[in-house]
Amino acid sequence: MEENKQLQEQNNDAPLNEAAEPVAKKAVEQKPKETETEAHLPEHGPIDPENGKEILLSLRNIDITFGKGDRAVKAVRNASFDIYKGETFSLVGESGSGKTTIGRAVIRVNPCSAGEILYKGVRISGKIPKTLDREVIRNIQMVFQDPAASLNERATVDYIVSEGLYNFHLFENEADRVRKVENMINEVGLLPEHLTRYPHEFSGGQRQRIGLARAMVMEPELVVADEPISALDVSIRAQVLNLLKKFQKERDITYLFIAHDLSIVRFISDRIGVIYKGNIVEVADAEELFDYPLHPYTRSLISAIPIPDPQLEKNKVLFTYDPSVHDYSEDQPEMVCIGHNHYVWGNKKEIEEYQAVREKGVPLKSITIRDPNAPAAAEEVPAEKPVKSASEDEISAPPLHDTGSKWYSFGSFFLPIIGLIGGAIFKKFRHIRNYKACKKGAIAGLITRGAIVALFLAALGISLL
Repeated sequence: MEENKQLQEQNNDAPLNEAAEPVAKKAVEQKPKETETEAHLPEHGPIDPENGKEILLSLRNIDITFGKGDRAVKAVRNASFDIYKGETFSLVGESGSGKTTIGRAVIRVNPCSAGEILYKGVRISGKIPKTLDREVIRNIQMVFQDPAASLNERATVDYIVSEGLYNFHLFENEADRVRKVENMINEVGLLPEHLTRYPHEFSGGQRQRIGLARAMVMEPELVVADEPISALDVSIRAQVLNLLKKFQKERDITYLFIAHDLSIVRFISDRIGVIYKGNIVEVADAEELFDYPLHPYTRSLISAIPIPDPQLEKNKVLFTYDPSVHDYSEDQPEMVCIGHNHYVWGNKKEIEEYQAVREKGVPLKSITIRDPNAPAAAEEVPAEKPVKSASEDEISAPPLHDTGSKWYSFGSFFLPIIGLIGGAIFKKFRHIRNYKACKKGAIAGLITRGAIVALFLAALGISLL
């Protein structure tokens, strides 16, 4: 505790950072090295010197990679952000951008290939002591996206909600356990008689309430909500969101809320982080982000929010994000604070442009409504774009049947000529893994045949002598 107090005093005495300071540099300055090897979590986390808030969770330059060698896919790249105690931090982006991957890394399901995750200033990523691992499980819970797949169909609701209590001995006796479970079931809007039933007997909204009760009965400090309302009806979504806000107000719970519906995220979030293909491109307060969406990908997400009026929705002009507008060949991008607690991903030229736009103080208009009475403008014929070679992103996301099966290598070993022809066809259609498998088998077959011929000729020469 004394070390934590000293760290907090040092943070409070530290000078404020400049307006445009990279997040990576800030993370290094705040890194509490003394607490990395602790076997237990402290009572409080470090204090952010800029705003005096307690940092509950901190991600610092983490990479998450799946697979090895040619099959390696980097799902998250250099992600960094802080979550303060008692707030709702929302992570938004399109499907496949890496939102759930980060959430599962926080609960120690997905390992980090680089960087680190800190909880209350203590590193919880990688190999940690068993006592610390149990404390992390106890303090960080997750509400999953699919309420049907996240519940054990063979267990009753009573056992599902009580499993965490059993594992961590969070009850004095059987009567205390029953009391806690029944109180939690009542709080999520179900009845005590539901405890004897099985998950298949409930609707989707009721199943999500069971999953929420299972998480909240552990009395966690941080809850990772992985799109908890995306599989529910519109009328049920508001009820689940009200439950989340109710628990946050009563128990001071912190949320990492993962979603792709910005219309909901705006009204429940304190801060929002935008992720695109594994990169965090913008982080800001909720209203700040919607008033000043500086990164073009953020503007495209906001423009895609449906408008309740069908006539306006019909005439809405979508803002389309084109990644080719960025030129990172020479000047590499980084996450930079441009002031107003607003962080944007970009190179020096882009950051200067973002700062100039933000300093004007004029909110940006992301949604444009076309005048239906205006004459149609002449359509411009787009110029032909040069054919690009297969990029790293295209290779990392192969076609459906580009599996690189071992049978291609096996067949090419015995029929190397056919294997080389097949590899050339695969390469033409960008089936890179299949091409490599055929090439590898064909080369191995040719080398083997060459060695056999060389040994035969050598034996023949020896026999003639």
